[in-house]
Amino acid sequence: MLELKNITYSASEDGTEKEILKNVSLKIDERFVAVTGPNGGGKSTLAKVIAGIYTPQSGEIWFNGENITDLSITERAQRGISFAFQQPVRFKGLTVKDLISIAKGGKITVTEACDYLSQVGLCAKDYINREVNASLSGGELKRIEIATIMARGTTFSIFDEPEAGIDLWSFQNLIHVFENMHKLLGGSIVIISHQERILNIADRIIVVANGEIQSSGTKEEILPQLLDGYTFCSALEDKLK
Repeated sequence: MLELKNITYSASEDGTEKEILKNVSLKIDERFVAVTGPNGGGKSTLAKVIAGIYTPQSGEIWFNGENITDLSITERAQRGISFAFQQPVRFKGLTVKDLISIAKGGKITVTEACDYLSQVGLCAKDYINREVNASLSGGELKRIEIATIMARGTTFSIFDEPEAGIDLWSFQNLIHVFENMHKLLGGSIVIISHQERILNIADRIIVVANGEIQSSGTKEEILPQLLDGYTFCSALEDKLK
């Protein structure tokens, strides 16, 4: 279980300090958790604080009973926390097999690498020796990134808008990939998203706006509030801006 206790985070903007997260307290132990809210409300900052990319000015972060507030990204990954960026990083000269091997923590066989790729719906023989570069589409990169998280074996995974920049077919299959990922690893998967289809698979939806948790509950409790009389995105902006 992950717990945030009174987390505050500020960043410099135009020479002044802006408070982005305001005394946020939160517990996460469900299977699928969706974090949503208006742009600029603090969603991505919250995820990066959990991953260790940003350091909060105050508060504590606990994971499975351990205070990890002062741990680095690497140390948190060793504890079982992973973070997937909205735009996956490309690595010229590094093959897909190399990347999965690095995630695993040592050399792996072609068969092992292919198994991870197959679990995310990629035909392994078409990708195993390809470079992780601009020749790969957004959807392919997202799947490869999930394969690396599977190889890493982390039990708390955060995805920042995984649907960004991918085609409709890839998006529809991403949901199945997340479900398969949970079957393999267990733990919690946190997805930052505005997409109603992703919110519909969530066991819990957390709405973040103005640096605070505005509401939190099951999809049955939260979605009607967001969808009431509007398209999803319009409802979100009208209710939370």
